[in-house]
Amino acid sequence: MARESAEAERRNPRSKEAYAQADHLFGRVPMTWMNKTAGAFPRYLAGARGARITDVDGHEYIDFCLGDTGAMAGHSPTAVTEAVDRRYAGLGGATAMLPTEDAEWVGAELTRRFGLARWSFSLTATDANRWAIRLARAVTGRPKILVNSYCYHGSVDESLIVVGPDGGGTARPGNVGAPCDVTLTSRVAEFNDLAGLERELAHGDVAAVLMEPALTNIGIVLPEPGYLAGVRDLTRRYGTLLINDETHTFSAGPGGCTAAWDLEPDLLTIGKAIGGGIPAGAYGLSADLAERLLDRADLDLVDMGGVGGTLAGNALSIAATRATLEHVLTDEAFARMAKLSERFEAGVRAGIEAHHLPWSVSRLGARTEYRFTSPVPRTGTESAAAADPELEDFLHLYLANRGILLTPFHNMALMCPDTTEQDVDTHTEVFAAALAELVG
Repeated sequence: MARESAEAERRNPRSKEAYAQADHLFGRVPMTWMNKTAGAFPRYLAGARGARITDVDGHEYIDFCLGDTGAMAGHSPTAVTEAVDRRYAGLGGATAMLPTEDAEWVGAELTRRFGLARWSFSLTATDANRWAIRLARAVTGRPKILVNSYCYHGSVDESLIVVGPDGGGTARPGNVGAPCDVTLTSRVAEFNDLAGLERELAHGDVAAVLMEPALTNIGIVLPEPGYLAGVRDLTRRYGTLLINDETHTFSAGPGGCTAAWDLEPDLLTIGKAIGGGIPAGAYGLSADLAERLLDRADLDLVDMGGVGGTLAGNALSIAATRATLEHVLTDEAFARMAKLSERFEAGVRAGIEAHHLPWSVSRLGARTEYRFTSPVPRTGTESAAAADPELEDFLHLYLANRGILLTPFHNMALMCPDTTEQDVDTHTEVFAAALAELVG
């Protein structure tokens, strides 16, 4: 690790200098998350196109991070670039507080892909989740939201709860500035634990279960056979709404896990990738739920009721989203991306097996991730316990020094429409070399 750290500093003098001079930024970066990058400082972006990033020191990288899913369409795809230019420079206007005809096209396409009948827009998946939660509370009259331990729903306050050592809910470690004890707003159950879920729903105070169909941000944790059907059955039995957050699980296919696994949520939230790199998010509602909400005269859905934002659904974001869905993240593109991810998974598995390492690898469509444990974790808590930050940093830095980027906070690799077989094979070779050094 000392050798790789020294090499990173030698290779990246301009990034090191830029970081040292960033005195006016909180944590020296535009967003504190960027400090998670392995090494003493982050690499600074010069440009990006397709599946490639170039830093200010002139190094080119094969990018498997893809903005932690935000650039799953690839960096600056031509169709999105042209749509944004046409909307902003050609027609003019990004934020006018007026709808565009593109929005109905996007809504219809999201219905085709995910099945939900009515759609509204946000700028982030976090906002989509916040607004979906408010709608769920309004229509059910219940106060609490249930999530899975070590789930990921952005910075939603209600989601920062985990299963503690005693089996009850407790604040997730590191939660910043919580407005109240999270157990006042939330309940929690382990992923793949139907008995635990029913125990929490039996209290009768849960408005909605907000869940990823597969955990992603703590390492991929896939649902066991029958689990998701069981979740849907229990939520219906206890009068609780089901919200599928497909922001990361969108990698499963053009309609995410909801379409791939024939799921039937009451609401669905998504963000990041749908805008092709331009900030965009959305939430969908079943026709019945939308009608129930719109029939409520006591709910302020158009002004200060707590649902919506000035820039949500702006013309620029909607134009980018239409271009992304229509021309970039197409059904055909997802099929190619999934095949590349299978190839990536096979390469990682071959490296692990060659050295008889007690590791595992999981895949969700275009997304692959390896873990420092075997068998594959079945809950978020098990997955969190398998973390090894020092080993993770070594592998990330080793790969970065050889022109490959993974998502900084875990070992996730994502394919985009511009990723090639050679990109995948390059990772396989470098990963194998790293493992050979680790085992001596």
